[in-house]
Amino acid sequence: MPNVNRRQVVVGLLGLPVALLTLPGGLQAAGQSYFIHGVASGDPTHDSVVLWTRIEADQPVDVAWELAQDEGFRKIVRQGVFSTNLHRDYTVKVVADQLKQGTAYFYRFTHNGVRSVTGRTRTMPTGSLNRLCIALVSCSNYPFGYFNGYAAIASDEAVEYVLHTGDYIYEYAADGWGGTTARQIGREHKPANEIVSLSDYRQRHAQYKRDAGSLAMHAAKPLLALWDDHESANNPWSGGAQNHQANEGVWAHRRSASLRAYYEWMPIRDPAPGQDPASLWRNYVFGDLASLITMETRHTARAKQINYSDHMASIKTQEDARRFEREVLGAPDRLMISAQMAEFVTSALQSSLKSQQPWRLIGNAIPMAKIRVPDVSAQGISMPVSESVVPGAQADLVWKGKYNLPFYLDTWDGYPWAREAFFDLCRNAGAADLLVLTGDSHSFWANELQDDNSRKMGIEIGTAGISSPGDFLESGFDKDTALQLDQLFAQQNKEVRWTDNFHQGYVRIEFNRESAQATYLAVSTVLKPEYTVSTVRSEIIRHQNGSLAYDE
Repeated sequence: MPNVNRRQVVVGLLGLPVALLTLPGGLQAAGQSYFIHGVASGDPTHDSVVLWTRIEADQPVDVAWELAQDEGFRKIVRQGVFSTNLHRDYTVKVVADQLKQGTAYFYRFTHNGVRSVTGRTRTMPTGSLNRLCIALVSCSNYPFGYFNGYAAIASDEAVEYVLHTGDYIYEYAADGWGGTTARQIGREHKPANEIVSLSDYRQRHAQYKRDAGSLAMHAAKPLLALWDDHESANNPWSGGAQNHQANEGVWAHRRSASLRAYYEWMPIRDPAPGQDPASLWRNYVFGDLASLITMETRHTARAKQINYSDHMASIKTQEDARRFEREVLGAPDRLMISAQMAEFVTSALQSSLKSQQPWRLIGNAIPMAKIRVPDVSAQGISMPVSESVVPGAQADLVWKGKYNLPFYLDTWDGYPWAREAFFDLCRNAGAADLLVLTGDSHSFWANELQDDNSRKMGIEIGTAGISSPGDFLESGFDKDTALQLDQLFAQQNKEVRWTDNFHQGYVRIEFNRESAQATYLAVSTVLKPEYTVSTVRSEIIRHQNGSLAYDE
């Protein structure tokens, strides 16, 4: 195990460099309310980037924008005016093009003589490249706490781009998941109901954008975004969602509303005319160093999830459990990604290999490694009994562990046929050296991927939530038991090198041509806006025998 560096870094409320927080002189405080949701950028190419803001208005307005090479805006290279209105919820989205590759720029918006804060962004590099740094983030849940991980990224000078792998917002009502914590710290969801309509989704996005850490990160770094489930509803598939009931209307209408609000409120390119809005995937090419392929695994092809509750009565032996995995979970054609996206991934991987890039990255919403629940009873782990333990949590864990079943069935573990098909696709393209960057689980992971024939497919790095809590602690297990469970998962799963369920934070991944370093960074608290940052673990990753391996 690598030597753990517990370096502590004190971070302020926003964590944003002072220059980016300074409003232009002469502005009245009332005028600042025009741009209360801040500024953001993202979805870059080598010669363009998306610039975003929202203006507080009640009628159609024109918003001026400027992009410059310098922070003082003496060298303005692109500028224009964007007209917005109620139809797009007064959001402003500009594709600034004809830019220089791999270049940092500053941008701002103006209305009625009032300027937004200044944002900083950058285009994608081309040609020879020897360094790249990406922050991996996921699961920013407003009721559970402040987005201090975002603020820390804003201050992290090494980070060039932020990859958000989903659960950017959560759909739950104010009295739903996280409601108790929210009432204690004053972060209750708005609107108070579970979000279903377009206006609901818009209001929830607006609330999340006003978090101080969110304002800071978006102003400081360009975003590379994909969604997971909670941007629409918990555990969606191509024909519905676990958290959508008949009395909430037609699922297709709800999904359409959620995707429309997402495109309005995020710094990403709008769908091309005639393109399905659900088809959100990208290939970000970082010169001759790396390609990052982001995937859509929710709305375009995914088969309906299997529920353990529907099969528990038929699983009485280990043989029953294995049959369930082969015949139910592993049934052929239980898809995760669409044929169109499979073609896109194949083409992107082949292009990366042809360009002799050393790194092929996969932006992935849900854990890909095989993660089975160990037999906790056989290992002598005592389950504490207390009022804080979520009813059924212990029994669920014990039952899965007894039969060594997958931890969750909404992840790739619930779609083993689709996972093997994805690995086959990658291997046929010539790539068995994937570096998969994953969110969703609210835990840190260092995983070693293998196909069903134990052939190495690369490495998976998983990030903890920005504020969403790890499952064991959130379920009410004490810290000693949670630590034992983390260790047991690593010991009993050959694809799990290490996992951590305790922290919230992000992963900084730095690439050069020979190696990559993954640094797992945790914030000390999300219950208040003052915090420190510590390094929980650091891993070095290198190429080895046609795949990837950790340094020992």
